[in-house]
Amino acid sequence: MTVRDTPAHDADTATAVQVRVEGEVGEEELAYVREKVGAALARPGLAPVSGDVRITRAVAHHAEQPWSAGAEIRLGGDVIVVQAQEASARELADRLHDRLRSRTERAAHRADAARRSATPPPWRGGPER
Repeated sequence: MTVRDTPAHDADTATAVQVRVEGEVGEEELAYVREKVGAALARPGLAPVSGDVRITRAVAHHAEQPWSAGAEIRLGGDVIVVQAQEASARELADRLHDRLRSRTERAAHRADAARRSATPPPWRGGPER
């Protein structure tokens, strides 16, 4: 079982995510995973992104879903944790992309919503109807 660390840097964003690989993972699969992770985290306006993604391919040939991934991404002050298991590397990369995209959107919108303040109720000095 080999372990490889490869950076997934996108030149347009402040993305610094390490992709760690365990098991028999080809360069084509690794490139596709890097592309999908970079696409999920390359949204303009995001806080600085760092972290790592671990891709594992099971050695057992009888496993139904031999591909698994775990990601721990730091997005500004938030930590996003994503896990996925699939039957093929492409399905795993697509599932990982979807989950990373939704979690980063949620974190970004939560930060936007926290900055907005609601109008105070009348008993707290807000406008009366």
